[in-house]
Amino acid sequence: MIDGIDVVIVVARARNGVIGREGDMPWRLSTDLKRFKALTMGKPLVMGRKTLETFPKLLPGRPHIVVTRNADYVREGVTVVGSLEAGLAEGVRQAKELGVDAVFVVGGGDIYRQALPVADRLHITHIDAAPEGDTTFPAISAEDWVTEEELAVPAGERDDHATVYTVYRRRA
Repeated sequence: MIDGIDVVIVVARARNGVIGREGDMPWRLSTDLKRFKALTMGKPLVMGRKTLETFPKLLPGRPHIVVTRNADYVREGVTVVGSLEAGLAEGVRQAKELGVDAVFVVGGGDIYRQALPVADRLHITHIDAAPEGDTTFPAISAEDWVTEEELAVPAGERDDHATVYTVYRRRA
């Protein structure tokens, strides 16, 4: 928690840890995208530049904070910062301004690895698949995290795989 605001990671992760392939997700999970939208609506999103560039457009109703080493990077409607620390600080500032209790870290792999040590909660969609991929999310340690909620979700009409949606809380 930073200044009363939770740092929350949201990720869809396959059995083998894969979260991406060639700048995209190696699956189609409409049900999970709807949950992501409901969970993050109205709250600041912190992400890497490459993750932002995979979006066809900015996600409505959520401030976008982009972490990049490129000091010249500009995109309309986006707050650009040079480090995850600066991104989280800006996310906390915006969360307070909006009157919400969390800032969401939404990718990619390097940003997740940097955010994991400071995250308060994890919302992980565990995908029942092991696709090839070039971006991964680390394993979750039972020493650091306790399961707060778990929901098995069968594959819907527009989903490639069944999933288990799990919310983890950092152990005190």
